[in-house]
Amino acid sequence: MKTSIINILAVCAGTLALSGCTDWLDMTPTDKLTDKIVWANADYVEQYLNSSYPYINVFGSFGGGESQVGQTEGLTETLKYGSMVPGTNVGFPNIIAFAEGGLKASTAAFHFGGWEDTYVRIRRVNEFLYGLNKFGSSHPEELRLQWIAQARFFRGMLYYEMIRRHKNVILYDEDLLAISRDQALSTEEAGWDYVYEDLKFAAANLPPKVAANQTGRLTSGAAYALLSRAMLYAQRWQAARDAAEEVFKLGYELMPGTTAADYAKAFTSAQAGNTEAILEYNYLTSGPNHSWDDLFMPGGDYTTKGGRATPTQEMVESYEKATTGGYPDWTPWHTTTGTTDTPPWDQLEPRFHASVLYNQADWKGRKIEPFIGGKDGWHNFDDGSDVAGRTTTGYYLRKMLDEKHTDYTLKSTQPWIAIRLAEVILNHAEACYMLGDKTSAAADLKRIRNRVGLPDTNPKYTDVLEAIRQERKIELYCEGHHWWDMRRWGLADKEFTGRNLVHGLKIEKQGAEFVYTYVSVDGSHERLFEKKLYRIPLPEEELNGNSAVQQFSEWL
Repeated sequence: MKTSIINILAVCAGTLALSGCTDWLDMTPTDKLTDKIVWANADYVEQYLNSSYPYINVFGSFGGGESQVGQTEGLTETLKYGSMVPGTNVGFPNIIAFAEGGLKASTAAFHFGGWEDTYVRIRRVNEFLYGLNKFGSSHPEELRLQWIAQARFFRGMLYYEMIRRHKNVILYDEDLLAISRDQALSTEEAGWDYVYEDLKFAAANLPPKVAANQTGRLTSGAAYALLSRAMLYAQRWQAARDAAEEVFKLGYELMPGTTAADYAKAFTSAQAGNTEAILEYNYLTSGPNHSWDDLFMPGGDYTTKGGRATPTQEMVESYEKATTGGYPDWTPWHTTTGTTDTPPWDQLEPRFHASVLYNQADWKGRKIEPFIGGKDGWHNFDDGSDVAGRTTTGYYLRKMLDEKHTDYTLKSTQPWIAIRLAEVILNHAEACYMLGDKTSAAADLKRIRNRVGLPDTNPKYTDVLEAIRQERKIELYCEGHHWWDMRRWGLADKEFTGRNLVHGLKIEKQGAEFVYTYVSVDGSHERLFEKKLYRIPLPEEELNGNSAVQQFSEWL
């Protein structure tokens, strides 16, 4: 992001020093002359505040803060990681999805919690607010309010991430003198109150728009959009609806056009004309940057990279037919003896073609070859060999890959679109449904579907809530929502438990023909989502260092 990010130590002398992630509670605010000089300089204040902006990246699909497994879609029926070797974006997703013998509290806290890191970030935001309030009174009030609004957005975002994981957390504000090592957990209700107040304040005091050269800066639209998301988790339907409707007033539009190329533009920067990007994080070749292409591009692009996780047959069959809607009959390809009939990929809607690469699809001036012995190759899950860019399912991810990325010595720089209008419309649809307004919910679904040329309704999902859930699965694929959505709906223990839940097409080339064989890609493993995962446990460090808390009962 084109903003200078300075070390907090350099800005605030010894006052804000962090000597380690476990002793941040020991810090005491000071009244040093250095602090007063620093806070009187608007450039220093801006630079300090800029150090919070990378949090947008951290919790996104291109960052690493959502989960230690990598992409949480890899814990669902929609995306399959090809390895069992322990590691982020390697075997952790399968190890956690199978949960053989059940998950220990320490394991779950490690993979999903991020408790200590997030509290360090919260502390830094609170230090900013403390310092600004104590030493920054000389700045114009309008400017101070915008600084405070940005800080409170980040604090609200961080607590949203904490509460959707743990439900009960410790609430700290900018009164640093009130911090104690032994502090009790709040109620979930109090936690969501805190998030609501921070994001409402941010929305009321941030600008509705920013200049083109400030793309990625916070706006009131970003605050209202995040509030609409957070209030779904809080089950505060009216607040979610109201927040979404504030976003609708700000002039964002779904990207026009009904082709796969049109849809793909929804993941470009607002600077490139993306009218539905509400909050984004931008990268530079020199850094910060990311590894999305290295992780998920087809192996034929560069044989030692890519193919870590690939779309499943279940995900492919979730896409409707273009224009008419409805679904092809996939029965002929559910054969374990193989068929030479070409699957009906060409019949599928634009979001499929923008999200999934399949056999013989066009890519970087060539055809995808996800078959045994092909340029991209096929990998048998858990056969002891390295994935090496090969597919485990017969498909590759296309969504958010950069087709112009061909210098594989460089990292990726396509922007992370953290919140976009399509999500807010779906948030609004769900809130309206839960408030009994099915008409408005259906209108939202129509808007999402018509954008890609689909008819108003999905003939398979006549129940509006089921239709909303299906559209979220398709529209927000690999944007970090599906696993969390299934948790908040209370469906994960039913849908993510069992054997033979995830499949692919094993492809063999025989002369001029291809043979497609339906295979389970979980091997002999059975998936398990335990109900206790609806609340992520507290980490050992907090339990050992805070006598006012105890582990959640479901994890004892």
